[in-house]
Amino acid sequence: MPGDLPLGIGSILAHAARSHPRKGIVSRDGPGFARISYGVFAKRVAKLAHGLRALGVRPGDRVASFAWNGHRHMELYYAVPMIGAVLHTVNIRLFPDQAAYVLDHAGDRVVFFDTSLVEQVKAFHKLRPAANRTYIAMGEPSNSFAALNYEELLALRLDTFEWPNVDERAAALLCYTSATTGDPKGVLYSHRSTYIHALAAGLPDAFGIQEADRILPIVPMFHVNAWGLPFVAPLAGADLIMPMERLDAAGVIELCERESVTFAAGVPTVWMAVRDLLRERRARLPALRRVVIGGAAMPKSLFEGLGELGIEAVHAWGMTEMSPIGVVNAPIAALEHDPFFQRRERLKAGRFSPIVEWRLVDEEGTDVPADGVSRGELLVRGHAVTTSYYDNDDATQAAFEPGGWFHTGDVCTVDTFGYLDIVDRLKDFIKSGGEWISSVEVENTIMGHEAVREACVFGLPHPKWQERPVAAVVLREGQQLDEHMLREWLAKKLAKWQVPDRILFLEAIPRTGVGKFLKRELRARHHDLFASEA
Repeated sequence: MPGDLPLGIGSILAHAARSHPRKGIVSRDGPGFARISYGVFAKRVAKLAHGLRALGVRPGDRVASFAWNGHRHMELYYAVPMIGAVLHTVNIRLFPDQAAYVLDHAGDRVVFFDTSLVEQVKAFHKLRPAANRTYIAMGEPSNSFAALNYEELLALRLDTFEWPNVDERAAALLCYTSATTGDPKGVLYSHRSTYIHALAAGLPDAFGIQEADRILPIVPMFHVNAWGLPFVAPLAGADLIMPMERLDAAGVIELCERESVTFAAGVPTVWMAVRDLLRERRARLPALRRVVIGGAAMPKSLFEGLGELGIEAVHAWGMTEMSPIGVVNAPIAALEHDPFFQRRERLKAGRFSPIVEWRLVDEEGTDVPADGVSRGELLVRGHAVTTSYYDNDDATQAAFEPGGWFHTGDVCTVDTFGYLDIVDRLKDFIKSGGEWISSVEVENTIMGHEAVREACVFGLPHPKWQERPVAAVVLREGQQLDEHMLREWLAKKLAKWQVPDRILFLEAIPRTGVGKFLKRELRARHHDLFASEA
């Protein structure tokens, strides 16, 4: 019989250090760069493990990180779970009261933070000071907050460690949802689920990661483990290029050029800015062959714009509860002789990962057919899909069914080729005069206008029609467009009842900490917009 070896994060590190010791991590580090091979990285992880033990961290303890994508954050990704503790990656864009809430709810004993984020750390610490919590500053020492220094914690430690045998089903990482409604909810990932997710995400029809790749994760490490890339890359022996806080278009382009990045991942807004700056400079990134885009729907204009620059844009979708990859969009053999239809399919969310089971159900819970037309709420379960929320029975009962099925809250279709298309969030559908309006469909149509940079569509109460759609729009720099012009343009592309009754031109659209539109805030802000029409 084959050896029944446990699946764990330690196995990933051991493989990278032994089989790919010359590959590794390039990270912005202050004004310069740190270059650390996987062989050296493994030694620093061992030093950190000794430091954690010296701080009193024991199996099952929660350790928080409040950090950018950098090599020290990567070291925490491995050292903390490999000693049997749990790494809680805290969203650095949370409001201080939210950050204080998740730290208390998780029961974090130690908090590691990048020194550029010290003011945020002081803000949430002031709200809920914890006498038994230790703070460790990563980067240049800061005199403005009582914290130990990361490099001093590692200094003079042994670069080997007697790693314990951690149960593969033990918790390894903890991530909280982005809280578009209510308090953030915690999701635990086990060693086993993390390993399996990394294997699935690296498959050819998923991220397609190879040893020769140089990977730039713009998606934050605090956002569902940077979509698994900190584990996918070492498994394949690919290099990781870490941007730290330089997430602006110029900084991304500089890093891509300097480090010959071949693969990158991030939300649409980042890549729209990169596309626009490359067009302005009349430049290209010849090494960059593929960009995975998730976190929000990918506009057709972005898919086409990156393609014109020689970059393949690949849509992916998932959720915190799914570790997070659920689907990735890749072409299929059945459509290789029908490029027009295949192109249409590539604009959908994608095809399911082999580690995800799925169903579409109607309002009565009855399965609907996968015919590309029938809509239903998507339910999922699988090897990397959680079955509960951390220490939150009420939220668990509301979202999970017996048998492990998780209600995603997304209304979708699945066609006969297996492509998932997300029609809208259940709570974001707009009921107007007996018709259902998909906010996502209207948003994507508005985004097709050359003057529009971003669009968010939401429903507001209406005295006659129950609800009517309203659009919040941000224009591209230097562009001019008024409400009448845009509504006339939309009337040629949408049914009359789908065209928003109001279009609000904003400087910026409110977002959650991971970049999703905060529609609840827009609804609250403009709740009485149609009151005068009663």
